[in-house]
Amino acid sequence: MQVKIHKSFERGTVEHGWLHSRFSFSFADYYNPERLGFGALLALNDDIIGPASGFGMHSHSDMEIVTIVLEGELMHEDSVGNKGVLKFGQVQKMTAGSGIMHSETNPSKSEKLRLLQVWVLPKKQGLKPSYELVEFSKESLKNRLLAVASGKKLKNSALLYQDSAFFLGVLEKGKELFHKLEWKNNGVFVFLIEGSVEVFGKKLSERDSAEITGIQDFEINALEKSFVLLIEVPMIKTD
Repeated sequence: MQVKIHKSFERGTVEHGWLHSRFSFSFADYYNPERLGFGALLALNDDIIGPASGFGMHSHSDMEIVTIVLEGELMHEDSVGNKGVLKFGQVQKMTAGSGIMHSETNPSKSEKLRLLQVWVLPKKQGLKPSYELVEFSKESLKNRLLAVASGKKLKNSALLYQDSAFFLGVLEKGKELFHKLEWKNNGVFVFLIEGSVEVFGKKLSERDSAEITGIQDFEINALEKSFVLLIEVPMIKTD
């Protein structure tokens, strides 16, 4: 078993006035040879987008892109005909596949938008581009890990074209959650959105992360009320 902790202040930083980003892995102009990904997980971008701004139409290919809205509103539009506004309680997944154009903007004239955008390599290249939106309630996250995207076909979970899964959970102080991996030999990336937890005796604070390999199950202990993102990914070589 191996557990690596990545502290929040160690992440890459980008400031563009309208955009305040923190990168868990090398991305765009941020390059860290020690942070090139975690198995099939290539990006976890923690973005704050200012009012009436955002990412205009741009293209991606051969990537599973999961976006989790934390605060504010997100206007999404893409080249396969999807358009709409997302809020907290909604997660979108795009299969970029053979190629997709999309824009992600903040339609509000006064409020900031906070979101997580995560990239996972798919099993195959050249897939048909697609889009999926799933919803969850605050109550459905209480003291559990809810699958919001998965390589297994689950009810109310976006389908990923990879042996990977995304879980969200809100843990009350003192709560211990047990998690058994969906796929043998997967690695686990734990990203703490809010609060404080303990994993294998190691403490995570807000926006810290843990990379865990060589286990089949483990526990997360909440030291205070905490909002957790857990991502399972196969430990494939990406270099």
